[in-house]
Amino acid sequence: MKEVILNVKPRQKLGKEQAKKLRKNGIIPAVVYGLETKSLPLEIESKSFNALVRGGLGENVILTLVLDDKKDGKKQVLIREVQRDPVRGDIVHVDFHQISLTQKITIEVPILLTGIPEGVKEGGILQHALREIKVECLPAAIPDKFEVDVSHLKIGDSIHVADIKVENVTVLSDLQSSIASVVPPTIFKEAEVAPAAAEAEPEVITEKKEEKAEGEEEEKGKEAKGEKKPAEGAKGEKKPAEGAKAEKKPPEGGKEERKKEGK
Repeated sequence: MKEVILNVKPRQKLGKEQAKKLRKNGIIPAVVYGLETKSLPLEIESKSFNALVRGGLGENVILTLVLDDKKDGKKQVLIREVQRDPVRGDIVHVDFHQISLTQKITIEVPILLTGIPEGVKEGGILQHALREIKVECLPAAIPDKFEVDVSHLKIGDSIHVADIKVENVTVLSDLQSSIASVVPPTIFKEAEVAPAAAEAEPEVITEKKEEKAEGEEEEKGKEAKGEKKPAEGAKGEKKPAEGAKAEKKPPEGGKEERKKEGK
């Protein structure tokens, strides 16, 4: 196991305002806890800690904190949480968990997939379902990561936790959990949806037909009434006959003229 040493100082002044002042001066506030001891506030030089992070320092790397205080001496710790500024991304606080090199601990180890599956080359899709495996082991036996080769996977194949070979650790995750699988490509079919306007047209036509039917019935009713009127009018046509009788009067007038002429 490689030992990573980090020099730290006990933090005397606490509070948000004091923490802001430390950050302005290039110091990162931190705290260490664990092993049934009280939490201990610390100060870390931001340059030295950022250098370790850029060098690939992970959460499963054991750090040896060297304190200036002779009473506390050295502490073996794991990084539990690194808080960053949401805008700038700067580290604003670090939590350490103190451990014992002779006591087993429970920790989650990341999974790294390697290779290109045969099924992907055939058009399949690789699905990475599980990204960490929970294990129990001594601090010195903590794996940095589990590398899983997926190059042999074909479409429909998968790798489970039980397929991983581990040493000096006890796997606590479900052995039947799928780590990665290759699935067939998804094919989307266009849904055949009839236009709403097309559905509305028959209803409009039906209404028009109903209106036409009603109009035809009304016309028929009017025609039925209109047939009686000509019959009445026919009776009225007899009046000219009376007029014809009136036309015979002139001859009577002619008789009077004749009488006058006779006189």
